[in-house]
Amino acid sequence: MPGNAAPPTQNVRTYETAGRTIIELLGDIDIAVALRISAQLDATTGRPETLLVIDLSPVEFLDCSGLRLLCRARRRVEERGGHLTLVCPHPVIRKLLRIVGLSQVFALTGTLDEALDSGTSAD
Repeated sequence: MPGNAAPPTQNVRTYETAGRTIIELLGDIDIAVALRISAQLDATTGRPETLLVIDLSPVEFLDCSGLRLLCRARRRVEERGGHLTLVCPHPVIRKLLRIVGLSQVFALTGTLDEALDSGTSAD
């Protein structure tokens, strides 16, 4: 990871690289964690024209409150003229996104490198 990365908090780490803001979620993302990190995500998603990547690679568990957190982040970023890409290499989480109809809503990639190499369109 880049040398200018902020030290991780318990479940979230934010840093800048390749012109993008990266939010790396860590561990279990459940209702308790979602409540604890929502203010930090709101601060990041409240900036205009943010190119945001949320990296779920280190996530071990994601419940419906985690999905709500992701949807809120996407809405806030897009309302401010930005773009959000979701890195999700986990088949179980991808299946969850597909079941609830979000796999077509989010720009999904399997790796952080793919997200950084992709354009800003949602295709």
